[in-house]
Order: sequence, then structure tokens, then C-alpha cells
Amino acid sequence: MLNLVAASAYFLLIHFGVSGTRLRDALVARLGEGPYRGAFSLVTLLGIAWMIYAYRRAPDMPLWGLLPGFRPAADVLVFIAFLFVIIGITTPSPTVAGMESKLAEGPNIVRGMIRITRHPFLWGVALWALVHLIVNGDLASLILFGSLLVLALGGTLSIDSKRRRQFGEQWTQFANVTSDVPFAAITSGRNRLGTALVEIGVWRPLAATVVYAVAFYLHGRLGPPLV
Repeated sequence: MLNLVAASAYFLLIHFGVSGTRLRDALVARLGEGPYRGAFSLVTLLGIAWMIYAYRRAPDMPLWGLLPGFRPAADVLVFIAFLFVIIGITTPSPTVAGMESKLAEGPNIVRGMIRITRHPFLWGVALWALVHLIVNGDLASLILFGSLLVLALGGTLSIDSKRRRQFGEQWTQFANVTSDVPFAAITSGRNRLGTALVEIGVWRPLAATVVYAVAFYLHGRLGPPLV
């Protein structure tokens, strides 16, 4: 279990201790944007591999135990998470690495899923992690999926802080018509759900449904951490 704790701590540290901080700014200034992103991607992949390895070998220590009665609701929530992830990564947004320059387009960049939340991918990951944490009900899952949940939610704040620091007024204009928390900009009247749904279209939800169906089919065959 200590190996999983160490892997999770490492994964959180490289994100909250480097990405989105002024240390990142200093590293980019020294290394350049491209080399920094390459190096950070490598250490991130190593962290993910370490976490999966440690999770698969962690001892079984039940907390509240499996919740089979929650499984139907869990399947629906995971499908919603897939919608957020797939629609999010197929929708241009200045919150995505490499697309920061789109802030120059002003409010015109706010389309589709970005009207619902400016961090759809991270909120999808957060929902996915929360559901898996609840369903599995053991210590290893609490550590792994809890770490991913904290990272996803904290990541939205980290990205906002980084963009605000780098782009100032351009970011403010974008943030004023969007929201971090899903549907907050819509409920406050700063955006419209109907417009978002029209702009999302049909192919993105269909793609998310296909990916979810494949993942659901493979679910029992891959074993932890997908169960």
C-alpha cells in the first residue's frame, strides 16, 4: 500500500508542485515550451504507469465494501463522464494545452460544451474517479481514485490561475462568459443551454457513446483499475 501512496503523492506533486505554478513558468523560460511539455508528458506517463502498477498489487483492504446496488446508477454516471470527456476533447478551448492563443478570439471561442464548463475533460475525469471510488469501497481505490479526483478538481483551479497570470484581460473576458463548475454560467444567465446543445451537435455524443460502449464491453476483461 505504501507504494501506491508514494505513486499517488508523486503524481499529485508533479501537477500541483510544478504544472500551473510559477516554477512551471521558470522551467518554460529556461527549456522552452515544447521541451517542457515533452518532459512533463513523460513524467506524467511514468506516474500513471506507477500508480496502475501499485494499485494492481495493493492488498485488499475493504472499507465500506463493494456496492452492487449502486452499479446501475454508476453506469449512468460513468456514461455522463464519458460525454464530458469526449465532447470536451473534441471542442476547441483555450484551457487545453496548446490552444491558449484562441483567447485572442474573445467570446467567439465559447461554443458547445465550453458554455457548460470551461473544463469538461477534467470534470469528466472527476466524475469517473468519484464513481469508481464509491463502487469499489476499498483503501487502494480510495487512494488511487481519490488522488485522481483531487487532481481533476484542483486542476481546473490550477489552469485558471495559470491562464489568468499569462493572459490577463483576455482570460477575464473568456472567464466572464464561462464557468468552472458545470452549468454555473448557464444558471447565472451568462450562457444558454439550448445554444450549447445545438453547437455540440450529434456526432460528438455519438462518438462518446461508442467509446463508452467499447469501454463497457472491455470492463470486466481488463481488471483493476477499471472495475
